[in-house]
Amino acid sequence: MYQYTDFDKQFVKLRAAQYRDQLERHLAGQLPDDEFRPLRLQNGWYVQRHAPMLRVAVPYGELNSAQIRVLAKIARDFDTVTTDEFGAQFKGRGGYGHFTTRQNIQYNWIPLARSADVMDLLATVNMHGIQTSGNCIRNITSDALAGIAPDEIVDPRPFCEILRQWSTLHPEFAHLPRKFKFAVTGAREDRAATAWHDVGLHVVKNEAGQVGFKVFVGGGMGRTPVIGTAVREFLPWQEILNYCEAVIRVYNRYGRRDNIYKARIKILVKSEGQKYIDDVEAEYAQILASDGAKHTITQAEFDRVASFFAEPASATDKLGTDPNFRAENSRSVPNLSDTPQDSAFTRWLKQNVRAHKNPALRAVTLSFKHFINRNAGITGEGYAPGDVLPAQLDAVADIADKFSSSEVRVTHDQNLMLPWVHAENLYGLWLAAKDAGLARTNIGLLTDMIACPGGDYCALANARSIPIAEGIMERYEDLDELHDIGDIDLHISGCINSCGHHHSGHIGILGVDKDGKEWYQVTLGGSDGSTMSGVSVAGKAVGPSFSAEEVTGVIEAVIENYREQRIPKELFIDTFKRVGMETFKAAANGARHPAKEEAEVTA
Repeated sequence: MYQYTDFDKQFVKLRAAQYRDQLERHLAGQLPDDEFRPLRLQNGWYVQRHAPMLRVAVPYGELNSAQIRVLAKIARDFDTVTTDEFGAQFKGRGGYGHFTTRQNIQYNWIPLARSADVMDLLATVNMHGIQTSGNCIRNITSDALAGIAPDEIVDPRPFCEILRQWSTLHPEFAHLPRKFKFAVTGAREDRAATAWHDVGLHVVKNEAGQVGFKVFVGGGMGRTPVIGTAVREFLPWQEILNYCEAVIRVYNRYGRRDNIYKARIKILVKSEGQKYIDDVEAEYAQILASDGAKHTITQAEFDRVASFFAEPASATDKLGTDPNFRAENSRSVPNLSDTPQDSAFTRWLKQNVRAHKNPALRAVTLSFKHFINRNAGITGEGYAPGDVLPAQLDAVADIADKFSSSEVRVTHDQNLMLPWVHAENLYGLWLAAKDAGLARTNIGLLTDMIACPGGDYCALANARSIPIAEGIMERYEDLDELHDIGDIDLHISGCINSCGHHHSGHIGILGVDKDGKEWYQVTLGGSDGSTMSGVSVAGKAVGPSFSAEEVTGVIEAVIENYREQRIPKELFIDTFKRVGMETFKAAANGARHPAKEEAEVTA
């Protein structure tokens, strides 16, 4: 993984010191709130419904074990509410982090007065919150399998790092019309959901075998879901910074600043169409001519950055294949008898273990999605999918040190992946993951859902996400049933901003406000593009919204309709495409409570 240079380290420490000075002046009354607000936002500090929220940048999802241990310390020592500062009813809350769909981690209960201490602590392991908020270029995301995927054309991480360095504190793009998000993938399968981003970059090869990018612009979710437009089918990789400079300059010039709901680049691309593309091409030509193509990436610069991403020595010291290992055959593991435990390990191999470009290695996903009694000692407290406790983070760091060359990846699905696991060590890893409560075999299944924290924390949310997630998880605790149902993407958002990516879920759930009460719209048929078909689609609503009490029953009805309609080995999304919306819509609406339906019709 990328190793920060002395310049990088000094930059992060100086930024933390700068923030401490700003905070101290604010707390002393010398820096008014309206002046301090943009400064804290530039460092990832929001003020949410009940308390400050910190978003920590994890560029393209890569973490090392030292960083993970610091993240655990922040959750344990800074995020736990020990006083009545936020109100007596919140005492005892917190004590965890939350992995997001954009490969960052967030904390919800850190007092603002301690925020500078947290920034100093993060800086000791080269971490920060710079540009995780504000109308700027946000964290660059990628495929969790970047650099190790068997279907990869080129490792995208060097490009992600070059983009990160180019975009950080870019003087021209510090105050864009709205926030701006990049996603990059180097594989044939789009596991980074590139078409759903402001700019999506997909590595391709042309007929001559040259490497370049297919460039998507104007994707996004929110109240207007839009699939990105392919503005370039092939752009030489050397010119990607120059072209992105043109893309964002045109947006910066013409993007709506008078209406926050129409300020994203997707609105500009959708309204202007070919004119926007023509303007980008003209700007790109001007950059190449007048700027001397100052951002053209040389082979030497690419090689320099790529050198930081060499496979760790501990992962390459046993190259080749293990002829005795078969992922589908647990009997090849020594001393493993034919027991229920054997069956559990086999299931884990199938669901949580992925192939690797090095045939001696595997990529292993640790699951953070399972139902727990959330109210044990803390009434009303709930954990969202993606939440992680300090003890779990410490366990992950220990597991990474032992089994994955001290490296971990944050996934788009809010789990953690170990990228450098030797096949022969899988059984030992499974035992360690079981002890840490991270070996649940639901990866890719219904309860491996994406969800935002929702109305329990976010001031923008119309409804809570956590109770809905809990209800579905509790209903589908049975692993045999989950595995029979098969792979399904279930996504939950607490509001139309779509932080839970409900638009792209095979099943999407959106929280809405109706007369001050929480209701939920259900959509079906969405996709983030992470299939070999590579098609991104926004789901369609099955009808009017449902009450919170109805949602789990509605999901159950949709799933049962799938099980009745499917043909052998057919996945949910394939059955939906073959059968169509109507039977699923009928099943969902048939699950309404009669009293609720009558009240809605009367209203």
